[in-house]
Amino acid sequence: MQLLPYHRVACFLLLLVLPAAGGAQDKLTDDGAWCWFSDPRAIYSHPRKNLVVTGWVTKDGSIEAASLDLKSGRTEKTTLYSKLEVDDHDNPAFLVLPNGNLLAMYTWHGGRKDAMGVIQNITSTPGNVRSFSEPRVFLPRTEELLKTFVRETYTYANPFMLSRENNRIYCFGRWIGFKPNLITSEDGGKTWSEPKVVVTSRNLDVNNRPYVKYYSDGISRVHMIFTDGHPAVEPLNSVYYCYYEDGSFWRADGSLICTLAQLPFHPSDASLVYQASQETGKAWIFDIVTDKGKPVVAYTRYPSDTLHHYYYARHEGGAWQHHKLIESGKWFPQTQPGAREREVNYSGGMTFDPSDPSVIYLSHQVNGRFEISKARREHSGNSWKITPVTRNSEFDNVRPFVPRFRKKGEKNVLLWMQNRKYIHYTDYDTSIMYKVIR
Repeated sequence: MQLLPYHRVACFLLLLVLPAAGGAQDKLTDDGAWCWFSDPRAIYSHPRKNLVVTGWVTKDGSIEAASLDLKSGRTEKTTLYSKLEVDDHDNPAFLVLPNGNLLAMYTWHGGRKDAMGVIQNITSTPGNVRSFSEPRVFLPRTEELLKTFVRETYTYANPFMLSRENNRIYCFGRWIGFKPNLITSEDGGKTWSEPKVVVTSRNLDVNNRPYVKYYSDGISRVHMIFTDGHPAVEPLNSVYYCYYEDGSFWRADGSLICTLAQLPFHPSDASLVYQASQETGKAWIFDIVTDKGKPVVAYTRYPSDTLHHYYYARHEGGAWQHHKLIESGKWFPQTQPGAREREVNYSGGMTFDPSDPSVIYLSHQVNGRFEISKARREHSGNSWKITPVTRNSEFDNVRPFVPRFRKKGEKNVLLWMQNRKYIHYTDYDTSIMYKVIR
């Protein structure tokens, strides 16, 4: 696909009340928001060490990228796309190309005919966010797919590169049919393949939208957890797992689902992680990484709209082992007086530390404020040590993220969103904070 011309368009929980973890928190930007379905939203930019690159959406809808030198504290910032759309779904995701340059990818949210497509920028200098190119827009679509799936929208971008496939890039997003799609590039993002729908509802409901979180080792695999759909729509929203490797999709036990040529598959074809029920609640997903090659998953159960329970699941011994982490409180959007909350499933959020998957950072209510805590899995596997990262905050702290692809010897950092105001994903006044965690 040739790019189009540029245009502007249940366990035992050990809870310790301790002082906040060492090190001060700092503000990366006073004006930035992000969702949690366009990832990795922060990465280490190699070959330069201790340099993290991330990005966000501003209050006026501009897409920005920034770098943070974890040794000096120096930051650089640039605008990738001016006034794209006031919507936190549009945050960029990042990838380091073989030559060290950076690829940023993002989309509009929704399907207006005058605002559709996947957008990308590429740097001309490794690690230098100020060298990002002008944005390029392209439409991953085929008439054949549109005849079958009818609906055409472009939301989220999740790029990964696999070194064992000659550095082929895979980018996933919710596009044709309101379903997870993928495209590939063999030339560093200059051109892209036609899209393939990856997962679809069995009855081809074009209003059904599975949500997916991805994680890649950057070598041979892309891991996926996904749901039946949106928890506000699906009364029994369950969680599923699979991984891509060597031209095919596989279940957790290593059995074949299908090849790329046989796509799409149905949720029930993959490995069932969590079966939702009326008693235990529907679910949504927050993160996936691997621990010694085994997938580990962070997800939320909702016994009711105001009860958000954080869970950890690990595949071992041929089955999924589930551990309740904490009751996090309810949603974080600031519901206006007399209004009905539109996003009752917006939990504070969770993220793994990919370099130490026994650690999860989570956002939960403490004395009426959303604060960040660190949860460490104890050696027994059934208990978690919870220690504060933020406390006594003036504003809510939500949607934490630990950057991907950290190498040994590099400093580690936690990023999160802090809300002066968050009414809706199109009505926000938020900052991006960070804290060096080791």
